Amino acid sequence: MRADRLLSILFMLQNGGKKTTKYLAEQLEVSERTIIRDMESLSMAGIPVYAERGAAGGWLLEESYRTNLTGMTPEELLTLLLSGQSQLMEELGIGKQLDAAYQKLLAASPRSVRQDAEMIRQKVHIDGAGWHSVHEPLPCLPVVQEAVWADRQLSFRYHKGEDLVERHVSPLGLVAKRSTWYLVAESAGELRTYRISRMVDASISDELCTRPPGFDLAAYWEHSVQQFKQQLPRYPAMVRLTTGQLSRLQRERYIHTIRHDSSGEMPGWTVAHMEFNTLESAVFIVLGCGPEAEVLQPPELREQVSATAKAIWQVYAPSPLHHNAEEI
Repeated sequence: MRADRLLSILFMLQNGGKKTTKYLAEQLEVSERTIIRDMESLSMAGIPVYAERGAAGGWLLEESYRTNLTGMTPEELLTLLLSGQSQLMEELGIGKQLDAAYQKLLAASPRSVRQDAEMIRQKVHIDGAGWHSVHEPLPCLPVVQEAVWADRQLSFRYHKGEDLVERHVSPLGLVAKRSTWYLVAESAGELRTYRISRMVDASISDELCTRPPGFDLAAYWEHSVQQFKQQLPRYPAMVRLTTGQLSRLQRERYIHTIRHDSSGEMPGWTVAHMEFNTLESAVFIVLGCGPEAEVLQPPELREQVSATAKAIWQVYAPSPLHHNAEEI
């Protein structure tokens, strides 16, 4: 609807400052000619929008034009503004509506609140897709958080494998992946990620940090996650299993189903080409399916599953002594 589009333009100019015709057209999925007509409509309605010419030009809204939101404290506003950062809304198909509401609330907030919201967005990123649901001690988190807020350099001792190492870094932001907290920092000119639960102790320096130009915490984290996934070991296999077990395994985080085809010989079964992390993990995952899965390839996985199943049988098989006792 045109009215919704005009409001969206207004909020984008209020929240983000100068925007080009091309940018607005791409965000609102209309032509640049439509954006120009919309700007004329806003101007005729008394909205103080104007165009700045030149290579770095764009559309601007006078700073004095601002709607007011009353009855809420700055802390309450920040809580609502930051709660909109959720991938779950995208999965529910209402991501655009959530973003629109976020923009409207941000546009109606005082400048100080908008600046605080942007500062927190750059320094805290919540990733709700966690590796595993774990609860781990975080004695150093308050010190690390203080260093992030104050833009002060941080020194800490850190468990790296079996070694205890010392690090002196420029903290850039915190990332929470479910209940696991990470520090993103610059060290020796490179961006690094540290798991805060592995820190033994931490202290803040008086030396200020300088954020790298253009650094975006959320973008960096998503890129790091993708790199991590690509570096995971891969063990390909072909498994015949029931459709119910296939559906279950497709929800597992560290199993990738490349393709699957229905098994004509066995209704209700399918042949899946899958990637596990390792041979060992593939063995236990397949065994977890019980009689509803059979390894077809590779031979070593099939043999290992068979050998492990036999070993399990030896543990649970009734002993001759047990039989004799029953007979007596």
